[in-house]
Amino acid sequence: MNDARRRIPELTLVEHELSVPLDHADPGGEKITVFARELIGDARGAEGYPLLVYFQGGPGSEATRTPSAPAEKSWVGRALQEYRVLMLDQRGTGRSTPVGSLEGRDPEGQAAYLTRLRADSIVRDAELVRQALGVDRWSIMGQSFGGFCALTYLSFFPGSLREAFICGGLPPVARPTDDVYSRTYPRAVDRSHRYYERYPDDRERVHEIQRLIADGALVLPTGEPLTARRFRQLGMMLGMSDGAERLHHILELPPRSPAFLHDVTGVGGFTRNPLYAAVHEACYADGCVTAWSAERLLPADYGDPTLFTGEHIYPWMFEDYALLRPLAEAAEIVAHHEWPRLYDETQLAVNEVPVAAVIYANDMYVDRELSEETAAHVRNLRPWLTNEYEHDGIRQQGARVLDRLISLVRA
Repeated sequence: MNDARRRIPELTLVEHELSVPLDHADPGGEKITVFARELIGDARGAEGYPLLVYFQGGPGSEATRTPSAPAEKSWVGRALQEYRVLMLDQRGTGRSTPVGSLEGRDPEGQAAYLTRLRADSIVRDAELVRQALGVDRWSIMGQSFGGFCALTYLSFFPGSLREAFICGGLPPVARPTDDVYSRTYPRAVDRSHRYYERYPDDRERVHEIQRLIADGALVLPTGEPLTARRFRQLGMMLGMSDGAERLHHILELPPRSPAFLHDVTGVGGFTRNPLYAAVHEACYADGCVTAWSAERLLPADYGDPTLFTGEHIYPWMFEDYALLRPLAEAAEIVAHHEWPRLYDETQLAVNEVPVAAVIYANDMYVDRELSEETAAHVRNLRPWLTNEYEHDGIRQQGARVLDRLISLVRA
């Protein structure tokens, strides 16, 4: 393990890099790098605090960066009161051998690489990091997709864990992927209607934008023409606490303006983090084939061109987004891959690790009913169902959310 120690105001940062197998079943094969940044507060004795490993949401996004000492009201600020925090860049993201176009590999090789980037591989990376650091047991925290990783960890390496905190990320277990999208589409439709109730004038703005798109009048800074289906993906942000306002602030801009075109280009982050598009449906595949579930289940409601989609991935994205095109054939192969199980129901039923999970009652992305179903089958898990927050509760009131989860685990 390669380590580097740095200081910023009120924090010590220790950077860890470790070489791990791309395929954990083939330890002598191709290697990739996994990076994690350890945060240590300035309290007396903080160097000896236990480790809390953070699994970021996504998939396809690196861990949160910390440019300065975290605010006391943030979840990191709360965590540093009694933990060292290990920010893990999941494989394929950030400084952990990031995925771009996978240049130099044919589509089959690209697809094979992508199949090694799910929660089961991420958790095995974490285990190698734990062993390299000489840690007996540590605590884990997962936000959204990070919660999926936490449940995989509880399934296969419970002996490595002291406790687990899950934020808006209790995944369905032993369910086909179609069960997810059949539930998330109605909420995306509802969020669109609620958006127009708040900003009724924006419906006509959307009609005008769609007319300009049909005329080929809107070209993004990347040189790509804006398509109607890509434009509808702005609805991804509607599941966040400030999502409606962020969307309105884009739509109120003149559609031919540089600001509008720039902001539309960045929505979804697909050009920055192509891995999200390539493996998003796969993160729900607990022993099944996804077969472009979101595309197949698109409801008739979307005959209304003013409705926005949500956190859904479609095969056409690998045409409309130029930076995704090099992965188009691989994405097709991945969509028809027979995925292994991500969770061990037998182990979860006898789980002894203390777990607390916040379930957001109105979560647009992670279905509440399926999360509650999972919570009921994981022994020693204390759920907290709340309608106080959207999917980004730890971003809005992170200290309060984490404090409640810590209290639940230790009750």
